[in-house]
Order: sequence, then C-alpha cells, then structure tokens
Amino acid sequence: MTNDEGPDAMTAEFPYRLVRCGVVMRPDPNDAREAEGVLNPAAAWSPDGRLTLFPRVVAQGNFSRIAAAEVLITDGVPIGVRRRGIALAPDRAFERGSDHGGVEDPRITFVPALGLYLMAYVAFGPAGPRAALASSPDLADWTRLGPVQFRYTDELGVDFNLFPNKDLAFFPDPVPGPDGTPCLAFLHRPMWELPGQQVELPTGITDPRAAIWLSYVRLADAVADPEALLRPFGHREIARAEADWEHLKIGGGPPPVRVPEGWLLLYHGVSGIISDNPFEPQRNVHYAAGGLLLDADDPSRVIARTATPLLTAQTVDERVGIVANVVFPTAIVEIDGALFTFYGMADEAIGVARIEPKESS
Repeated sequence: MTNDEGPDAMTAEFPYRLVRCGVVMRPDPNDAREAEGVLNPAAAWSPDGRLTLFPRVVAQGNFSRIAAAEVLITDGVPIGVRRRGIALAPDRAFERGSDHGGVEDPRITFVPALGLYLMAYVAFGPAGPRAALASSPDLADWTRLGPVQFRYTDELGVDFNLFPNKDLAFFPDPVPGPDGTPCLAFLHRPMWELPGQQVELPTGITDPRAAIWLSYVRLADAVADPEALLRPFGHREIARAEADWEHLKIGGGPPPVRVPEGWLLLYHGVSGIISDNPFEPQRNVHYAAGGLLLDADDPSRVIARTATPLLTAQTVDERVGIVANVVFPTAIVEIDGALFTFYGMADEAIGVARIEPKESS
C-alpha cells in the first residue's frame, strides 16, 4: 500500500537542477476570461510539429477554463505564446456548481500505445475538485471521457470517489502493474477532508496530509476501450511530505518523463499556513518545487528525492500575484534535445525553466 522508499532516497544526491529562463505568458488585460490569472499549464507537441501550451485561465470569481496557445521559441528557448482560444470550458454538470465552476490545472500526456493525447484535469463541480479525463488524437478536438471512478479495494478499506482529488498525470509508456501485467499508470493526490466529518484514513495510512498516489489501468483494457481509463485499480501511496519545506502537503507536477536514471517526476511541496476554505485566497503559504526519481521498472518505488527544493519563489513574478510565493510545475517538454518545465508563478503568470543535469553546473 505504501511505497517501499529506499533508505537513502531523501539524502541521495539528486542529479538534476532547474534554471529559470523567464516568463512566457501573462494575463491579457483586455480579456475578461484571464482577469484572475493564467497559470498551471499542460504542454505537448502536436502532430504537425507545433508546441502548444494549455494554460488554466481564470475569470472573475475563480471561474476557470483551459485555453490553448502556440509556444514561440527562439534559439531553442520558449519566449512567449500566440493565443489560440479555449480548448475546454466548464460546460458539463460535473464541472459546475451552483455558484462556481471550473476546469483546472491540466496535464497532457501523449500515449503512443493508444495513439491519443490524454488530458487529466480537475473538474471543480458541485462536490468540489474531482479528477476527470479528456482525450484527443491531435490536440485540437477534445472528447470528454468523464470523471474518474476509482475502483474500490477492500485492502485499503476506503472509497476514493468520496474525496477531492487533484494533480492527475499519466505516464506516457506502459509500466508493470501490481501483478506484472502491462498497465497505463497515473499519479494523483487524494485529500482526506470532508466538511463536518471525521474521516477514516485508508488501511495502513497514518498521515492525513495529502500525498502522491499511483493507480493503474490494464493496457489491454484501455486499448479495447479508452473509457477503461476511468476505472483505475491498485491504488498505492508512493510519497508523502517529509521535509520542512513541504510540511503541509505534497502533490505531483508534470507527467513523468523517462531519463537515464528512471522516471523523473517534479512535484510541489507546501509550507506555511493554509485555509480550509477553497474559495478563500491563500495568503500565508509557500509552494516550492522538488524532484523524485522513480524506478524504471516499478514506478511505485522512489529511488532518489530532493532534500531541498529545486525551485522556490524568488522573483517578483513568483512572490507577488493572485497567491503569493508560488512556483507550481505542471508540464515538461523536450526542445532541441533539452528538457524544459512550464510552471505557474504566484497563480497569475507562467514561467519556464530548463531541466539540467547537475554536472553541467
């Protein structure tokens, strides 16, 4: 159920660092749909060779849509965007409440085994934030698969479908499932709070703070019917908050990418004081970015982890905004052989940083 993290994972020298490259997107002051920020984007290369960013754009009242924008690249580095409209709007009942609504924080993974781009996103509807999926053959036309319905397992003794969930991100390639069967896997972050209720944690879990979990879908099932992606099984916690800079909670970042050491996962850690009210601006929190390396053959196993953050809020754009002191990575892309991560800055703008091997410093 919980990850058998190697004894030296936290202290192992992490082989990568992040180097800021600048800001690529800010809110358009003439577009009311962006009045409260552009942030936390997905990103992917389209079949015609264009790099597309899918930012969360927030209108007044914290009403979120997922937009599309072509990334402008100069000398191998993203420098800006050309807006392409709205890719997904909260126009389904499960994405809208009586006084709020939103499709938020997308992560996009191209899965060659399916020939599809998978967009995992947060649907903020009547029951709060829930995990949802959409698919596309070309990044242009998106088909909702619907809300994720986690399979119940008596081993854990908990129904994940009762709880808010965020930060879904698929691995691009099949990995061995719990029984060794080829599976598609994704990361997610369930949250064990329900208003006015005392929640019993899953069997074997003693820490109530939000953590990073892994779930699976058998590859053969997903190939036969992509809607099988909505019924994952084999849920297991793989990493929880440990260091001071992440003492409140952690959550996954971009979809994992394959590197020589295994699977590279950037994640966010939160410290400070956080309000329990999801509609109240958070003014006393600090979001930083860390890194995990997951075993190539068993991604539920952490083989290395940053003891200190790879990125903290230091620039003005990261320290001042809709929510101060936030860096929040949500996408990784390769450009001319180099890896870059796009990240939210103070819940208002979008920055980009190069992922470099440590030895290049």
